[in-house]
Amino acid sequence: MSDFLIVGAGILGLSHAYAAARRGLRVKVFERSATPLGASIRNFGQALVSGQPPGQMLELAKASRVIWAHWAEHAGFALKRNGSLLLARTALEQDLLEAFCNGRALEHGYPVELLQGAALDALYDGQFRHHRAALRGLDDQQVYSREAIPALVNYLREQLGVEFHFSTLVREVEPGFLTTTAGRFSGEHIVVCSGHDYQTLLAEPMAQLQPQVCRLQMLRARPCFGLDLQHSLLTGLSCLHYGAYADLPQAQALRAEIQAGSPHLLENGIHLLISPTPHGELIIGDSHAYGSDASPFNAEQVDNWMIELAEQTLGGRIEVLERWQGVYGSGGPGPFSLLAVAPGVSAALMHSGVGMSVGPALAEGHIARLI
Repeated sequence: MSDFLIVGAGILGLSHAYAAARRGLRVKVFERSATPLGASIRNFGQALVSGQPPGQMLELAKASRVIWAHWAEHAGFALKRNGSLLLARTALEQDLLEAFCNGRALEHGYPVELLQGAALDALYDGQFRHHRAALRGLDDQQVYSREAIPALVNYLREQLGVEFHFSTLVREVEPGFLTTTAGRFSGEHIVVCSGHDYQTLLAEPMAQLQPQVCRLQMLRARPCFGLDLQHSLLTGLSCLHYGAYADLPQAQALRAEIQAGSPHLLENGIHLLISPTPHGELIIGDSHAYGSDASPFNAEQVDNWMIELAEQTLGGRIEVLERWQGVYGSGGPGPFSLLAVAPGVSAALMHSGVGMSVGPALAEGHIARLI
């Protein structure tokens, strides 16, 4: 018998596996695909501290930062630790960042600094001087998820003894047992980390959360000019999306300005994020469409709007190399849910796109409570 049986090899499943295995417990992980293919490898790889709302989410992000550093060192994947840049393009966006730095950032201990004037001009030899300010999130980190997640799997398997069962569908969960396409397995604790799949396992308790699915359009591109980007980039549009800023009075004024001038950005949930890969490319997005299912059809116009925003922000042209959809769980009663379903059976679900930012510490706390 194992101590923990974990369903799902995304960031939440792997984080739970790590938290249990580092305590010397026997862990098995089950994943229906041959390699992780869900939200955890389709994302920007941004582990943001600066964007989290004050309170629990901010503290989880700070604690997760330490875990990411440990993983990068021991699993051998690239981790950018020099922070993020949130660029203010307009006077209202600048006002919002100044208000945040003078108020909430001081009150709640956000590790940030506001760059303006000469400090802004010095970034990347003046590449961003056409903006008004930049909020640097000092503790923000970024990985290339396509490489980091498989490396984390190898680390858990080879150094911590976690047993992985890929290409294995879990058909049924009951206290003490999993029934799978590879047979029946017994374990003292079972944790279901099934991402946005709300129907295969534990459908009834998950349905009570009224979960939804969020669908994103995303791109991988190459800059057509000299830019060795080493920071994750955001813009003032992100202030309408992230809890650290979204409830500030200045954010409401900014929303009204965008609604008046560029309503298509709000209608499609577009707020620009750009992440550099270790190979000199850029991951660019994203849009947000919510519903019970994710439509398979991308709108070219949405991609064009994101490309236009990216080129304006970067100050140069880009060449698109790849397009895909990100899909993650949304809705629910809060940013995440930890469900105690039956004796020895629980589920961990994210209802927002910040699993990379808070997932490691969230799992650490959950495993500690379970044992």
